[in-house]
Amino acid sequence: MSDESHENGGDEDHRIETRAVHAGQEPDAETGALMTPIYANSTYVQDGPGDHRGYEYSRTGNPTRTDLEANLASLEGGEYGRAFSSGMGSINAVVNLLESGDHVVTGDDVYGGTHRLFTQVYDQYDVEFSFVDMTDADAVADAMREETELVWMETPTNPLMQVVDVAAVSQVAHEGGALCAVDNTFATPYLQRPLEHGADIVSHSLTKYLGGHSDVVGGALVTDSEDLDERLGFYQNAVGATPGPFGCFLVLRGTKTLPVRMDRHCENARTLATWLEDHPKVDAVYYPGLDSHPQHDVAARQMDDFGGMLSFELDGTLEEASALVSNTEVFTLAESLGGVESLIEQPAAMTHAAVPSEEREAAGLDDGLIRVSVGVEHVEDLRTDLAQAIETATN
Repeated sequence: MSDESHENGGDEDHRIETRAVHAGQEPDAETGALMTPIYANSTYVQDGPGDHRGYEYSRTGNPTRTDLEANLASLEGGEYGRAFSSGMGSINAVVNLLESGDHVVTGDDVYGGTHRLFTQVYDQYDVEFSFVDMTDADAVADAMREETELVWMETPTNPLMQVVDVAAVSQVAHEGGALCAVDNTFATPYLQRPLEHGADIVSHSLTKYLGGHSDVVGGALVTDSEDLDERLGFYQNAVGATPGPFGCFLVLRGTKTLPVRMDRHCENARTLATWLEDHPKVDAVYYPGLDSHPQHDVAARQMDDFGGMLSFELDGTLEEASALVSNTEVFTLAESLGGVESLIEQPAAMTHAAVPSEEREAAGLDDGLIRVSVGVEHVEDLRTDLAQAIETATN
């Protein structure tokens, strides 16, 4: 095993369900161990000064991490993968590619932590950000400048579940001489592979669906470009936001069951979204799988299914929305998403509290919006729980 094995391992002919289990991993040659070992090493013996066997220091490279990076690259259909200590660590590495005076076009409905990084960290280094409706490719084109070096998108977006046409926005970015990066956390590579639609870099929070069990924090970047991979690898090592071997092992365990978990997430979310849309006390439902979703056709074209995330608004008050999320029994009131358990939260007070209220309002993110990460429990138990919570909150 060597540090060169970031590439996807030549398994691209296998279907994604098979690659999820096997890509980037071989039984240990010495012991026959089926699972990638946890290489809990900080340093490695060298045969001579500067003469190592592919690894010298675990911030720079670790065999457990190498297998994970190869697995993730294969799932996304890319050549190169890089793992990070968190999803924000991976996003930071992309922004590290920029220089003072550069400009970024991004969505007006992005994760609160991404918004905070852009506006409160990099803004002070004279990197400027324009937040636009990325479901409108013309709006993206209008926001482009000579200084634009990066177009950053989420699709589906967090938390309004808007769907961005990756091919159209990638074309706009490239015509303007900019890179296009896509946060694919909500969809996962099982449902959507942005590199196939023209993106240059794909980002993930491994904490979510790829880990899948709410027990690890991590991030990843995947690209087809050797040059980009080398540049991202430099920042990965220089900044040091790298995951430990235990976390990498847990994510490798998670990716093996990604396809079967996502099938259940999608099935449950579709059932709940359809039910909520017809509920007399629900004012709006945001789920790409509904025919009523404004970008349903785009989602059907670029996604293999519609995911396990949905958001909805009560036909009621902010206080009623807060009461709803506080009175569930099967759903857990918590931030994050993508685990096997169902989670519920109020973005304005939790995941998106860092976004100024006027910007939330302008983007359509009302204080009463409720975001749901639909787990793999029995869907009737989930529906019953939401029904009693809605009834409790509105009476």
